[in-house]
Amino acid sequence: MCNQRVPLSGFPIFASVCSRLKPNDYSSIVSLSVGAAGVLVGHPFDTVKVRLQVQNADKPLYRGTFHCFQSIIRQESVFGLYKGIGSPIMGLTFINAIVFGVQGNTMRWLGEDTPRNQFLAGATAGAIQTVVCCPMELAKTRMQMQGTGVKTGYKKMYKNSFDCLLRIYKHEGLRGVNRGMVTTLVRETPAFGVYFLSYDLLTRSLGCEPDARFLIPKLLFAGGMAGVTSWVCNYPVDVIKSRLQADGVGGVNQYSSIADCIRQSVRKEGYMVFTRGLTSTLLRAFPVNAATFATVTLFLMYVQGEDRGPL
Repeated sequence: MCNQRVPLSGFPIFASVCSRLKPNDYSSIVSLSVGAAGVLVGHPFDTVKVRLQVQNADKPLYRGTFHCFQSIIRQESVFGLYKGIGSPIMGLTFINAIVFGVQGNTMRWLGEDTPRNQFLAGATAGAIQTVVCCPMELAKTRMQMQGTGVKTGYKKMYKNSFDCLLRIYKHEGLRGVNRGMVTTLVRETPAFGVYFLSYDLLTRSLGCEPDARFLIPKLLFAGGMAGVTSWVCNYPVDVIKSRLQADGVGGVNQYSSIADCIRQSVRKEGYMVFTRGLTSTLLRAFPVNAATFATVTLFLMYVQGEDRGPL
């Protein structure tokens, strides 16, 4: 669930287009069409989300989503909202190639296009892409947190996302680069399943056939709601993942394990800690996923030269 989730193959609306694409072409088209726009639009919201999730509860820097936006722009300029963007940009092509390839192959192996199979195919894709997603999000989180103040322990340490991963590997090895792998796996596996399932059910109920009237508004709504549903279902795990990946910056480790992170977080902040940054996440989830679905659909139609009729 690395910010973008855009299932295509296996759904009736994309069947005729996708069936004629070779695997390599499909991965390339999806990777290129999905990537930059979604990251550019959604990254500032993601930065705010991470800042709110990880900030010190005893001495909070931000009072809420809007105040966090204001503070970052005032103290770090607009570019502060785009800290860590290099990591998702670098990893996006690999992630999309893995997700769409695994999802499509799993659907073909399962043999029948049903909601249950959409969930299973999505969950499988989510689990496998974790190998790339975890290090990518580790670098993103560290970059987003640095420069928030020396007192917080997040002073500037890394030049860019690549330098961040290189330094982590140098000091902590592969284990350090894969910090948060278990929580990422626990988050991504059901999240992608829910996302693919939600989109499938919504497109079926809305009648999203290639020649349907108001196809684009329907796709926008289905994609946006699928993104929101998926994030709501897995958000508590995302909070723990962010805290574990941000932990240890400046040489200070707060948590000894996943269980310890959960225990300390709940003891200090109550169960509402699992909603930290949720507003920012949902504000990002709907427009980014909605826009991405429409973009990918139109791009595939253009590539195939299909005349779908009035939209």
